[in-house]
Amino acid sequence: MTRVAVLDDYQDVARSIVAWPEGLEVVSFTDHIADPDELASRLAGFEVVVAMRERTAFPRSVLERLDDLRLLVTTGLRNAAIDVGAAHDQGVVVSGTWGIISNTVELTWALILGVARHLPDEVAAVRAGRWQQAIGSDLHGRTLGVVGLGNIGSRVARVGRAFGMDVVAWSQNLTDERAAECDARRVEKDELFATADVVTVHLVLSERTRHLVGAAELARMRPSAILVNTARGPIVDDAALIDVLERRAIAGAGLDAFEVEPLPADHPYRRLPGVVATPHIGYVTGDCYRIFYDQIVEDITAFLGGDPIRVVEA
Repeated sequence: MTRVAVLDDYQDVARSIVAWPEGLEVVSFTDHIADPDELASRLAGFEVVVAMRERTAFPRSVLERLDDLRLLVTTGLRNAAIDVGAAHDQGVVVSGTWGIISNTVELTWALILGVARHLPDEVAAVRAGRWQQAIGSDLHGRTLGVVGLGNIGSRVARVGRAFGMDVVAWSQNLTDERAAECDARRVEKDELFATADVVTVHLVLSERTRHLVGAAELARMRPSAILVNTARGPIVDDAALIDVLERRAIAGAGLDAFEVEPLPADHPYRRLPGVVATPHIGYVTGDCYRIFYDQIVEDITAFLGGDPIRVVEA
C-alpha cells in the first residue's frame, strides 16, 4: 500500500473528484501547515505528496527531513515553492500537471468589475435592506494597463478591447509587434502607471519581478485608478500598496494573490476600503481541478510503474 498525502485540500474534494487506483492510501489534509517542523512530522511515512500549486513550500530544509518521500506531485508544471534541485538530490522525482488559464482571465475581470462598481459593498447593502450606496466607474473609453502580455495578460487585453477600452502594455521584453498582436500598444512602465485607469499584473514571479510594483509605480497612478493582481503576491510591494490605499491615493485594488497565504486574520487587506480580496481562487474551478486530479493520478501511476511522466526539471 502506497501512502499518498494531498496537502491544502481546502474544499475537501481530493478523494471524491477522481477515482484513485487500488493500492493507494490517500490522506487528504484540508488545513494549511506553515511551520516546517510540523510539516515534516505530518508527512513522515508518506511516499507520495501532492502539493496544490504553491500553497505549501518545500525548501531543501524540509525535503531533507522527508526520508520516505519518493514522488512529489505539483499541480502545474512550474512551482516556485519547491526546491526541485534539492528534491532531485534526495532522489525524489517531481512531476507536474497541465491546467487552464481562462479561469484566471475570468477572475481578473471579476475583480476589475467588483472594484469599479463597488460590488461587495452594494451586495452587502442589499442584504442589509439598504439601497444604492456608491457611484461606480465606467470602463468603456478608459485605459487598461497590462503589466505582462503573456498567455494570461494577452487574453485580459483582448477582453479589455471588448469593453471598449484603450489597452496599453509593458514588460521588460515586450516588443511593439507582440503588443500589436494582442490588440495593445506598448508603452514604457512609467507611462503605463501614470495613464492607466486600471493596472492589471500578469507576470511570473522572479528576482527581477519581486516588488516590481512598488512605491514609485503606485505614486504615479491616478487617484481614480485601480490596481489588480491575480499573478503572485510578492510582485506588488505590500507596504507600498497598503500605504496608498490607506491614504486613498488610488481608488482601490482587486487582489487574488498575497505575500503570505492564507492571508493573516489581521491583515489590512481584510479591512481597507476599496479592496476586493479573494483567497487565491483564480485557478480554483471545476474544469481545472478535474484536469489537475486526473493528471495527478496519471503521474502517480506512471511513477509506480517505473516510467515517470511530466517530470519537472531543476
